[in-house]
This record gives sequence, structure tokens and C-alpha cells, in this order.
Amino acid sequence: MPAPDPWVFEALPGETGTGSLPVRQVLSDSVYEDIKAMVMDHQIAPGARVGIEALARMLKVSPTPVREALARLEADGLVVKRSLSGYRATELLTRQGVEELFEMRLLLEPRAAALAAGHAEEAQLDAIESILEDMQSHPGAAGPYAAYRDFAALDQRLHDAVAEAAHRPLLAEAVERLHSHLHIFRLSGLQGAREPTLAEHERVVRAILRRRADRAAEAMSDHLTRSLERQRGRFDAA
Repeated sequence: MPAPDPWVFEALPGETGTGSLPVRQVLSDSVYEDIKAMVMDHQIAPGARVGIEALARMLKVSPTPVREALARLEADGLVVKRSLSGYRATELLTRQGVEELFEMRLLLEPRAAALAAGHAEEAQLDAIESILEDMQSHPGAAGPYAAYRDFAALDQRLHDAVAEAAHRPLLAEAVERLHSHLHIFRLSGLQGAREPTLAEHERVVRAILRRRADRAAEAMSDHLTRSLERQRGRFDAA
């Protein structure tokens, strides 16, 4: 009798995986995170073909969760699906790509910060402050993806939460769809970037909490400008 497909089985009523998540969802998320780490760490090289069957064998799962993970990674902008050739990892951002990414962020995020200062609900302010506090307890962006995954995720969550608090759905969607942190962190960790990043975030959050729209926009613009300069330094040192 063939071995049961590790993806096909369903949890019994009431059976869950981590916390209250169904076993199937836990497996789906695990496969997604495993493949994402391979892309972020360049174990799957930029531009390389991503084989569904090969990944399924490596991760000891059926092809179904691999396909679902790749669909999520396509939405993240980390892989691209081409007709007749399947999935490939996207290329790394070039210096020009980084410049254009930050150009978009500088157009969107200072405005989002200003609007958040004026329109955020109290619960949203609490959430923004909580994310910042969580960031302060995590290591910065250095080493393999597993070492900075939480910091990168919190960084993205903070910017997305600020945009959400602006109460402009199209603006929030535009900020989220850039997936800027994934593309930046994929280039490699920046040594020594944690402390200045946190200090810049603190200034943004403090201005929003104090309902100072002008200062929030200025602090966000300053943060993004300084972050861009750190990225330029990466290319200059190469």
C-alpha cells in the first residue's frame, strides 16, 4: 500500500497544529517559510528555475503545498511564473531598482505617516507602538534569513500598520504591495543598521502618537532617505 500523502490527510475534528491552526494550515505555512528562506538566502539563486517536484522531494511533502507556497511567493514578488517554463526566482534589485523603490516609498509613506497622525484610532496607535517595542527586542539584519526573519517581518508590519492607520485604503494597499522589505533584506543583511533603524522608527512613532502630522511626515521622509543612503553604501562597497 502506498504511503499516505503528507498533505492529503485532514485533522480529526478538534485536532489542530500550532495554537488553534489546523494541521493543513501549519504545513502550508511551514512549506512557504522554508522555500522563502531558500530564496532569501540565495539557496535558490536569483533567476534560477524553481522545480516543484524537486522541492516537494526535498521538503518531504506532496507538490500541492509547494504550489501554494509558490503562489504566495509570487504575490510577494520573490518568484515569477512564466508560461511553459514554470516558476523562477526573481532577480535581485539593481542599484537603479533600489533607487526607484525608495522613490515610490518617499512619495507614499511620508503622506501615510501624516494621515496616520491625524486619523489613527487608539487601537491602531497601540498596535503601532507594540510593534516598535517588539522590534526593540529582536536582533538586526545580519546573517542568514532565519536570524533576522522576525526583525524584517516586524519592520514591514510597522510600515504597513502606519499606512493602514492613515485610513486611505488605496494608499495602504500601494505601500503593502511594494513588499519593499523583502526585496531589500534579500540583498543581504546590513551590519550595524539595527540601531539607526530603530531610532528613526522611534521618531516616526513618537510623532504619530503625539498627533503631529508635520513631524510624522518629516520623520518618515528622514528615515527613508537615510535607509536609501545605507543601501547606496552597500553598492558602493561592492
